[in-house]
Amino acid sequence: MAMAMTMASCTSVPCNANRTRSPAMAPSFVTGGSPISLSAPISIDQRSRRWAPLVVQAVSDSQKSQTCLDPDASRSVLGIILGGGAGTRLYPLTKKRAKPAVPLGANYRLIDIPVSNCLNSNVSKIYVLTQFNSASLNRHLSCAYSSNMGGYKDEGFVEVLAAQQSPENPNWFQGTADAVRQYLWLFEEHNIMEFLVLAGDHLYRMDYEKFIQAHRESHADITVSALPMDEKRATAFGLMKIDDEGRIIEFAEKPKGDALQAMKVDTTILGLNEERAKEMPYIASMGIYVFSKDAMLQLLRDKFPDANDFGSEVIPGATKIGMRVQAYLFDGYWEDIGTIEAFYNANLGITKKPVPDFSFYDRSAPIYTQPRYLPPSKIKNADITESVIGEGCIIKNCRIHHSVVGLRSCISEGAVIEDSLLMGADYYETENDKKYLASVGGIPIGIGRNAHIKRAIIDKNARIGDDVKIINKEGVQEAARETDGYFIKSGIVTVIKDAVIPNGWVI
Repeated sequence: MAMAMTMASCTSVPCNANRTRSPAMAPSFVTGGSPISLSAPISIDQRSRRWAPLVVQAVSDSQKSQTCLDPDASRSVLGIILGGGAGTRLYPLTKKRAKPAVPLGANYRLIDIPVSNCLNSNVSKIYVLTQFNSASLNRHLSCAYSSNMGGYKDEGFVEVLAAQQSPENPNWFQGTADAVRQYLWLFEEHNIMEFLVLAGDHLYRMDYEKFIQAHRESHADITVSALPMDEKRATAFGLMKIDDEGRIIEFAEKPKGDALQAMKVDTTILGLNEERAKEMPYIASMGIYVFSKDAMLQLLRDKFPDANDFGSEVIPGATKIGMRVQAYLFDGYWEDIGTIEAFYNANLGITKKPVPDFSFYDRSAPIYTQPRYLPPSKIKNADITESVIGEGCIIKNCRIHHSVVGLRSCISEGAVIEDSLLMGADYYETENDKKYLASVGGIPIGIGRNAHIKRAIIDKNARIGDDVKIINKEGVQEAARETDGYFIKSGIVTVIKDAVIPNGWVI
């Protein structure tokens, strides 16, 4: 069993060689009470490179290489995190929140991943662009990173920019490129060299300083972070083809058959060894970019003033007009949390032993989140295996296996939780609240007595009654039962936030 614990003091952002950080920028947020590691983090050696230093390969959690940016990233790079669209594929988790605000790994939210990667990479000027259901995202960012918000120019900050209408542009954000274009007037005021453009709904750990260093050493206008792919996975991604200097010369969106074979590349050019390069002969765009400032301004204002998307319009267009667009290999864990199934698998992946798919235990690059000051979880006569338990839970005489239990979860006697994600609750109910509910036949927040939950996602503040069975007994793959409080997607039952599942129901 892995138990989450709140750190007594704040974790400072690690420094690379010769890096300095102003005392005012020391993070005042906490690392989210990461679950205790099942084993020490694995350090992966940097792969050999055919030609250096034109492209520097990034390997997740690698401690082998140093960066030496001049000027350093805190003064020369502006981070832009895109909040994403309506998140329809993640519905109903996005019914009342933006996609980056969806809870993750018991204590965190998705937005904590790119923000933490920025802070750990010494990128301290960060804008988050939001549009859909942004209230909870704004609230979380304000609470989590408030000491770094509101700064300007030479100070670090994490600042939210909402979509807005103006006389010059009466439309909301039409896509990733359009969102950045609408705020170019603000971004160009910063005296920086590069824009680091990130997505708010990816799960990975990356040192952006190495990414930026590779961009500068190759004298690129744009650098695209690329993931090596085998043939089976490649058909689901936008693929890129490179020349022998790592320069991108062709794009193909989810190719198949002969078109797929035509996109094969020699990935040893980007740093993979020959054996692994044979297994991974394709590279896919991660949707993570470094733009030189002048190139961004020229592309969005002059060359492609009507383009809405970076991946399908601006970047392929940049290659056609002769700009230098480089590929940069990231050979670590990365997941696009775009669907219910991907979200479910990514969360349960952190319970994997001996080493989880994504580790929250890297002390050199921690994941930060909102400090909630919750008490330790209380567990009474429970059988818990291969699971992660968040802060402030109350768990009584039940069985939990291969599950993630979010903060403030209350699980009653006799309950069985298997292969499931419980997001927990936003607040505790008082004893008076519980007495009143009992007097009127209501159901308290949490999991009721003798409930059985298997292969399910239970969103926050859900009220699951006694003797309820959420097991998808009929094996339904797709169903919309919003009035009953749940959906089924890819065979996974998702109970909606604030939903009430009455006593004795079988789903």
